[in-house]
Order: sequence, then structure tokens, then C-alpha cells
Amino acid sequence: MNTGSDRTGEAAVAADETTTEPALGSRAPQFIKARRMLHLSWQVGVFVVGLAVVVAGVIMLPLPGPGWLVIFGGMAIWATEFVWAQLVLRWTKRKVTEATQKALDPKVRRRNIILTTIGLVIIAALVGVYVWKFGIEMPWNIKE
Repeated sequence: MNTGSDRTGEAAVAADETTTEPALGSRAPQFIKARRMLHLSWQVGVFVVGLAVVVAGVIMLPLPGPGWLVIFGGMAIWATEFVWAQLVLRWTKRKVTEATQKALDPKVRRRNIILTTIGLVIIAALVGVYVWKFGIEMPWNIKE
């Protein structure tokens, strides 16, 4: 009797988990999952496309472009097929949500505004000293 009630409890827990987050696993169409070689080919294709997007994002990190956004897009492509990528995305979403909630805290916002203001004043002072000493001239054109 206990095993039956345990299974019911497990099913309730599983039902609660599925309502908050989608189930882990492949999101390939059913006719692809039914054929092993086709599913393996599907997984290879998803991996290659996701890898190309992630590599493009990594290239964009030092170059102009939305590098992190593209990397997360590649992870989302991988997450359509691979459980490890789904877990990484869930962890990332949880951390971003926590950081957002923390940033909305009035004390943290006040501290961030004060630190940003101090930083901007320091930068403005340094730029002012540079312009006063050298004028509006690029650093590589200054001859001393």
C-alpha cells in the first residue's frame, strides 16, 4: 500500500514540477523520435547549428555585436534537444531572476546610483584634466 501512495505522491510532485517548468528531454517531433537513426541525425543537426551560433557569439564578444545574446540563443537551440543545455538554461534564468530582484531592492539601487555617479564624476575630471593639458587631440597624435 505504501508503494501506491508513494507513487501518487511522486506523481503529484512531478505534476507540480511540470506546471512550473517544461519537462526535460527532446522536443523533436514524434515521427523523428520513433526512428533511431533519424533522431540521431536530428540531434547531430541541432548540435551543429547550436555550435555554429555559440561560436558566432563567442566571436562577437570582443567585436561589435550582441555576443552574450547570441551565445544564449545557441544554448536555447541546444536546449531543444539536450537535457544538459536545458539544465544550464534553467540555472541561468534562475540566476538572472535573482539578480534582477536584488537590483530592484531600494538599498542596492541607491548604492548603484551613488557608485555610478562617483564613477562618472571621476571620469569627467580625468577627461577635463586631459583636455586642459593637451586640448582636443587624440593621444597618439601628441608629440612631446
